[in-house]
Amino acid sequence: MGSELGIVLAVAAGLMVGNCMLPLNYLRKWRWENAWIIFTLVALVLVPWTLAFLRVSNLLSVYSNVNSASFMIPLLFGAGWGVAQVLFGLAVIRAGMALSFAITIGLSAALGSLVPILLRHPQALVTGRGLVLLLGQLLMVTGVVVCCWAGRRREREQKADAATATARSYLAGVSLAALAGLLAPMLNYALAFGDNLIHEALLQHTLRADAPYAVWPIALAGGAVPNILYPLWLLQHNKTWVNFRPVWPEITLGMIMGLLWMGSVAIYGTATTLLGVLGASIGWSIYQICIIVMANVSGWIAGEWKGVSQGSKIILWSGLLLLAFATVAITYGNH
Repeated sequence: MGSELGIVLAVAAGLMVGNCMLPLNYLRKWRWENAWIIFTLVALVLVPWTLAFLRVSNLLSVYSNVNSASFMIPLLFGAGWGVAQVLFGLAVIRAGMALSFAITIGLSAALGSLVPILLRHPQALVTGRGLVLLLGQLLMVTGVVVCCWAGRRREREQKADAATATARSYLAGVSLAALAGLLAPMLNYALAFGDNLIHEALLQHTLRADAPYAVWPIALAGGAVPNILYPLWLLQHNKTWVNFRPVWPEITLGMIMGLLWMGSVAIYGTATTLLGVLGASIGWSIYQICIIVMANVSGWIAGEWKGVSQGSKIILWSGLLLLAFATVAITYGNH
């Protein structure tokens, strides 16, 4: 039952984060940096610490009983992920939500799933179910490539139509999304290699499903640094401090982004504890696939595919279908 619940939670988390960037499409007076700094404060500072104090027994005792390396590993991985988060936010503006999610999350899913297995449980890959897991990974990568192909066709078709052409730079957006994808798995590494904090939380009588909350404040503190510094620089450089007045109602967009994102991360962390020894790898794959699917559906609803040919839409949905098959294979391989 625990494994099935873990899969359900990983899917739910992916659906939540797949929608978390949608509010960026509805900014009016605010610029990216205005919304992003609110998102960062909510998602990476306020909510993680609140959840940790609420869900981890004797949180301060947990932190006082571990060595400095137990903090530095998730902190540094979190900082690397933080850079990826900034790059990804910029990629969404330039290349659109659907394509950015497909590229960034595709690379992140492949690396974030395989690295923990290779470093901690390589023997699992030579079993029958391990081969099914690898098949799921192959289907996942293929699905991402097909989604990227559909996104590239969409860009060409929309730019060929003067009525729907945008100021987005496709090449810059794709480059930012790819670089973000290389760094993004560091958030999963922070959880996978933050096991000292999880173990100590369990010793303090924290429920297993709640133990990952001890890792998130540390990892996300590292991620918060670049996600605060870069928007602050932009606010000064672009002289967009004035956009904060009036702060209402656009502040709600940044807050919604933060709540959706951190809520999904918290649920994902719980899912990994329910999925067994390969939880950080299996859960990550399912989580990332659901993010891609939801992001493309949200991008479709937001009009990113308006005026695109039927052929490109068929390619997109073919890619999403491959990702669905990948989810089934990965789920089966985890049983």
